[in-house]
Amino acid sequence: MSESLAARVGRIVSGGLNALVDAVEGQAPEAVMEQAIREIDSVIADARLELGGVSANLHLATRRHAEESNKLESLREKAEIAIESGRDDLATAAIEESLSIEDQVPVLAERMMDLRTQSEKIEGYIRALQSKKREMRSELKAFRESRAATANSGADGAAAGVVNQAERENAAEQATSAFDRVLERQTGLSGVGATDGQRAAALDELDNLAHENRVQARLAALKAQRQG
Repeated sequence: MSESLAARVGRIVSGGLNALVDAVEGQAPEAVMEQAIREIDSVIADARLELGGVSANLHLATRRHAEESNKLESLREKAEIAIESGRDDLATAAIEESLSIEDQVPVLAERMMDLRTQSEKIEGYIRALQSKKREMRSELKAFRESRAATANSGADGAAAGVVNQAERENAAEQATSAFDRVLERQTGLSGVGATDGQRAAALDELDNLAHENRVQARLAALKAQRQG
């Protein structure tokens, strides 16, 4: 990708729907809003994909670190046995191998620390994107309610509402198709909305549940702090 994950997250989180709509001319505002929300879904999917890769590498590094540490301990024990048996040649071989492993273990430990930092950073990106998505959905809901109220206030409000609804559905359909093409091109996966709507809804529900749990945990911590 030409734009890094960090840059994409920063651009989305720092922006707003109102500024986005004002900047785009000649398009239906609601379609622009919907497309912005879909972009968040796309970036979240990319972030989860990258997180999966980091997690896999962390698992491999952790396993390798454990294996080398166990091997090091075994070599030390064997070196002691060799010395007790008067086999300095075998003890020397064990020590040489131990020194080689000792040079590698700190590098593996540093690699594990770096991967954990990357994992925490990406998880933070995902939480920030999910929060931004909730904010945008709230703004979109308010925008729709405002448009509905305006349409209903006029003498021909009902007819205008039907036309606007048709326009919105057509624009949303076009935005969905464009989103699906971009997602498939970038990740090799078909569009979530077209083929996996139930899983997308489940992920949204899971995101909301995780957000509620974080809120409740923070509330409980504040209460405990006050009582203490």
